[in-house]
Amino acid sequence: MIIRCDNCSVSLQLDESKVPGKTFTVRCPRCRNLVQATPAQKGKGSATVQQLETNAPAPAVKDGAQDFSEKESEFQINSALRSLLTALKDDSGVLDKGETQNTKPRRALLCLGEKRDEISKVLVKEGYKVYIAQTPAQANERLRDGKTELLIFSPDFAAEFGGAAILQQKINGMPAADRRRLFLVSVEDGGTTMNAHEAFLRNLNLIVAASDIDQIALILKRALNDFNDLYFNYNRAIGMEAI
Repeated sequence: MIIRCDNCSVSLQLDESKVPGKTFTVRCPRCRNLVQATPAQKGKGSATVQQLETNAPAPAVKDGAQDFSEKESEFQINSALRSLLTALKDDSGVLDKGETQNTKPRRALLCLGEKRDEISKVLVKEGYKVYIAQTPAQANERLRDGKTELLIFSPDFAAEFGGAAILQQKINGMPAADRRRLFLVSVEDGGTTMNAHEAFLRNLNLIVAASDIDQIALILKRALNDFNDLYFNYNRAIGMEAI
């Protein structure tokens, strides 16, 4: 039987004869994370196949997918043209701060519980490409492609797997360069929206109170603008676009 760690994605080979007949946990030898696994059931394929299906990358929401692709292609073409014109003008090869970064279509990975559908509808309407994870493993596999710019999670995400804690552990272990390219948002019942001090202490980029999620698109726009302003000189120095 092969299982995969939710946190570091290492594959673990287990002796089928020693696997119990019910759900069990194994500690990952690489990162010490506790991995929950379920043995194969009759008629449902092998345990390995079931595990691969469970660990598939978080799927994208179908609504708005075509519109996002068109906007992304348009943005990429316009960005390339602006970069070329800027390079021809002053040999810098980078965009100015005044460029329309607000129009950039973005990808958001949702790792949420009760508020998942509500937030998904708001973001799709605003032009985001939305992925929805059911487990930490699905979230981890989606993050591995390096294209996700926002990760929005809540304490009730996949609570049976310790979902929120596993995500936070993964984020905390990211190299600084990768962490700067991921905007981490926590949606909380008792949170205070845009509490920068609390977010900093917890290695978050933004906290949004659950009571404010009807305005989450506006909140994200403001927070992302502030974030990109903060890293403008850094991104310019390395030739990287804003999030």
